[in-house]
Amino acid sequence: MGKDLTGLLVTIPIIKTVGSTTKVVTDVICDSRKASDGALFVAVNGVNVDAHRFIPDVIAKGATVIVCEVLPEHIDENVCYIVVRDSSIALAHIAAWWYNYPSTRLKLVGVTGTNGKTTTATLLYELMQLMGEKAGLLSTVCNIIDKTVIPAAQTTPDPLSLCRMLNEMVEAGCKYAFMEVSSHSCTQHRIDGLTFAGAIFTNLTRDHLDYHKTVMNYMNAKKMFFDLLPKDAFALVNADDKAGAYMIQNTMARKLTYSLQSMAYYKCKILESRLNGTSLRINGHDIEVMFTGRFNAYNLLAVYGAAMQLGCDNQDVLVAMTQLVPVAGRFQTLVSPRGYTAIVDYAHTPDALVNVLDSIKDVLGKNGNIITVVGAGGNRDKGKRPIMAREAALRSDKVILTSDNPRDEDPNDILSDMAEGLTDSELKQKTLRISDRKDAIRTATILAQPGDVVLVAGKGHEDYQEIKGVKHHFDDKEVLIEIFNNEI
Repeated sequence: MGKDLTGLLVTIPIIKTVGSTTKVVTDVICDSRKASDGALFVAVNGVNVDAHRFIPDVIAKGATVIVCEVLPEHIDENVCYIVVRDSSIALAHIAAWWYNYPSTRLKLVGVTGTNGKTTTATLLYELMQLMGEKAGLLSTVCNIIDKTVIPAAQTTPDPLSLCRMLNEMVEAGCKYAFMEVSSHSCTQHRIDGLTFAGAIFTNLTRDHLDYHKTVMNYMNAKKMFFDLLPKDAFALVNADDKAGAYMIQNTMARKLTYSLQSMAYYKCKILESRLNGTSLRINGHDIEVMFTGRFNAYNLLAVYGAAMQLGCDNQDVLVAMTQLVPVAGRFQTLVSPRGYTAIVDYAHTPDALVNVLDSIKDVLGKNGNIITVVGAGGNRDKGKRPIMAREAALRSDKVILTSDNPRDEDPNDILSDMAEGLTDSELKQKTLRISDRKDAIRTATILAQPGDVVLVAGKGHEDYQEIKGVKHHFDDKEVLIEIFNNEI
């Protein structure tokens, strides 16, 4: 596969070129280790590494085109240098060019927000599959090309990986693609080369402040996504979140809202809620779904609204929604042989934890106790740690503070940070500190009585614990099933 370089030159804003542009590009790379004869290398000045330093290496391996922000000291006369203002933006557009603009050859919908991205994107994919349509998925949990599952390394991949997978979806006959759009991907311009048919905003609460520094920066990163939308796209936002209106104030896309609390284009009411399902009324239609909690009602309403905007049949959508099942690690319910219920959920922000605990409390009422196992990740926003512990203590009958992914930090230091959010009485009456996560889960199940609920929060679908740079196999659901088998 090769493409004439002159076709690229009209797709990106160029400051200047040095050397002959009469080149045939054999590959496009942003990882210097993948350099080969005839390759085009984009030198991105990233968060941790400035790839300009690898320009001599890729030329030595045969790269003949270099896209960069600053020319290297030594100019090779056999190489074409293309100088751009921002190589991250250039990479996104070059990736789209290299893979023949795959996002224009299917209907691509992006989902952004603090909580609910994975569930909403995945359920849209599942919905289309249930209705007999081929679709693709790009998510935190996994990437799927029609029915082929590919493990996911990050929420939003780099532009080359994105366009490659979208192109594979097109070649597999996919009509739709659904993807999570992270705040990092917006500020790092990973999605700049994509054309979206629609965008969904779920909600916004404190998260990723270790990267964005302030909530306003975080919110503006999300807004960048909507600012990029074309006129013929739809922008569907949660009207019950105060950031919803802000997201779409400058978008050219068609503006739509969904709500459980106020007037909106798409409206939902919870008729009855149970631990294993909910009765909903969506735009006047009553359905039974296999999901619990207000947060899931929001997710399902967003799914319904997006499907309608994509031109799907209303009745087909409603029928398919009754067949949808919860995403791995998102309010996954397991019933113990001893009669208590365990719930595994990815809730790793204060707001997500509140949503899950409030949903459990709404269903449980006074008919059982809530025992919460929760931690906080290392090398991440420390400010949310005491908030997580306090929200858990306020809404649980017992809280066990434990490890999440401690990464390079001492787990006990993280637990001490969390405990700062608790009063002395709460510490004495409600809280245990058990740094070993497996022991913490086992202790919670020992404390549980028939009718109680054990919430294991924070890791959800993850099947590892990251400790001192090493990922060790660990799956909350597997631990619970092992405990249940010993209870029989």
